[in-house]
Amino acid sequence: MSVLHVDSIRKRYKDKIILSDVYLKCQTGEIAGVMGRNGSGKSTLFKIIFKTVSADSRFVKVDHKVLRGSAETRKEINYLPEYGFLPHHVRIRDAFELYLGRALPAGLKEDAFLLPLLQKKAVQMSVGERRYVEILLTLYSEAGFVLLDEPFKGLAPLIRDQIVHHLRLVQPGKGILISDHDAGRICEISDSLMLLKNGFLKKLRDRAELITLGYLPRESKSTNQSIV
Repeated sequence: MSVLHVDSIRKRYKDKIILSDVYLKCQTGEIAGVMGRNGSGKSTLFKIIFKTVSADSRFVKVDHKVLRGSAETRKEINYLPEYGFLPHHVRIRDAFELYLGRALPAGLKEDAFLLPLLQKKAVQMSVGERRYVEILLTLYSEAGFVLLDEPFKGLAPLIRDQIVHHLRLVQPGKGILISDHDAGRICEISDSLMLLKNGFLKKLRDRAELITLGYLPRESKSTNQSIV
C-alpha cells in the first residue's frame, strides 16, 4: 500500500484566500471524494497537487518521496482536467499506446463503449466520447494516484455507470481523488469524503452533514451511512 500526503497547501489570488493550509491523505485502494461549490477551489487544489498551478505553499509526497518538480510528480500522480486534452488528429488506439506506453489493458478489451471508437480520431468523436476516452487514459495510466476533476459532467447515465465500473476495476491498485457536482454518485462510490469551503478542507464523518449543507436532498438513501 502507498499513501499520498498533501499538506500546507496555500493559495491566494490578489486579496482572496482560495486555499488555506489544506491537508489531505489518500492511500491506494481508496476513493476519496472532494466536495465543494463552484469556485470553492477544488480544481485549483488538484492543479497544485499535480504541479500545473503554482502555490504560495505546497508539500506533496508519496510514501517517503517528496514530489517537488513536475516530472517526479507525474510519475506518481495523473490528473484528469475539467477540460479535454486529447489531440484531435490522433487515432484512439494509438492514443492508448502513446499515453500508456503499452497495448490496450485487459480491462478495456471488452468495453462495448470503447471498442467502436478505437479506429476513430478525436476530431471525429462527440464531446462525451472524447471525455470517456480521456477518463480511461487517466485511470489506466501507470501512476499510483489519480485526480479526477468533474469526470461525470455532461455524460449520459449509462456512460457514468461504465466509468464507475472502471473505477472499481483499477481501485485495488490506485488511490483516487474525485471531485464532481454529482454529489449522490460521489457519496455512493467514495470511501471517504471531504468538503472544501472558505479555503478550508474538512473531512466529513457522516453523509448527513451534506444534507444539512444542501449538497444532498433529505430523502437521499445514501446519506444515513457513516464514512471513514
